[in-house]
Amino acid sequence: MADEDDASKTEDPTDKKLGDARNKGQIATSQEVKNLGILIAATAGLMFIAPSMANNIRVTMFPFIQSPHEFAMDFDNLHVVITDLMLDLAWIMAPIFGLLMTAAFFSNVMQSGIVWAAQKIKPELSKISLKTGIKRMFSARTVMEFIKGILKLLTVGLVAFGMAIPLLSDIEVIPQMDFLYSLERIQLIAVLLASATVAVMVVIAGMDFAFQKYKHIKDMRMTKQEVKDEQKQADGDPQVKARIRQIRTDRARQRMMSAVPEADVVITNPTHYSIALKYNMEAMAAPRLVAKGLDHVAFRIREIAEAHDIPLVENAPLARALYASVELDEEIPSEHFQAVAEVIGYVMRLRGKLPH
Repeated sequence: MADEDDASKTEDPTDKKLGDARNKGQIATSQEVKNLGILIAATAGLMFIAPSMANNIRVTMFPFIQSPHEFAMDFDNLHVVITDLMLDLAWIMAPIFGLLMTAAFFSNVMQSGIVWAAQKIKPELSKISLKTGIKRMFSARTVMEFIKGILKLLTVGLVAFGMAIPLLSDIEVIPQMDFLYSLERIQLIAVLLASATVAVMVVIAGMDFAFQKYKHIKDMRMTKQEVKDEQKQADGDPQVKARIRQIRTDRARQRMMSAVPEADVVITNPTHYSIALKYNMEAMAAPRLVAKGLDHVAFRIREIAEAHDIPLVENAPLARALYASVELDEEIPSEHFQAVAEVIGYVMRLRGKLPH
């Protein structure tokens, strides 16, 4: 079933799905990029911070090496001395630890930006389930990560070993060197080995980052139905939208029909078109179209007109022209003035408002 589901997910994830996944903390990140950032920071620390840090450690430790007999060995004094020593060493090593923590933070931010995902820290019983934990330990992904880690260690180890072979002669004579010079030589060797490791990790991290991006997009793929459903949610359900349009149309028609009793004349086709016009010589510059319709709507307009003794005038060309060119509540355009004036005049003469 899982294979069938994966096979049906043929569509690239939409921006909405990727955004929802991001809000849940599901993003493509590479642990190797973080490791690379920490390694680069450690190498920089070896080059620029380690010398002064080593000197400060030497100064701090020197009294214990030069004159250890001067320190009282009773518990209370020894407790104070050790506490002060630990605080001094922590303060000396704080810059390198701060650098490593900053590198770890920014190597994550560079991959995916800052992500606030409360769901990731939300407590879930399934996360502490023994059965779930065992499944996670022996999942295909865990096995692949383990194999990838072994291959990475082998690659880095081979490169480091290749770099270390020419330096073996130096390592043999280091114990015979002056203490400060030996520290400088050890630093140089460490920087060379770290630089070689960084070069290898750049390649590994780049490949892993590309793979994690590809895998994330693949895992986020959607079925055609999921894409349609998401589009439907974004645009609104077509059935609901059609229903809303129908309601609006019905209400507009009701308002239009309520205006028919106020009309002065209805021009007909006589069966397919009905156009209701209203004209007040004192208040209007031209007759106004208050209702129009085709077929059953036209029939309903005629029914209402007959019920309210509104004259029906048959003029098929004029009815079709007004239906096509005039919208509701618009005045009759000038090109139809003469034809409409004849109809209005005829109606007024019928009602005795104009002499025959």
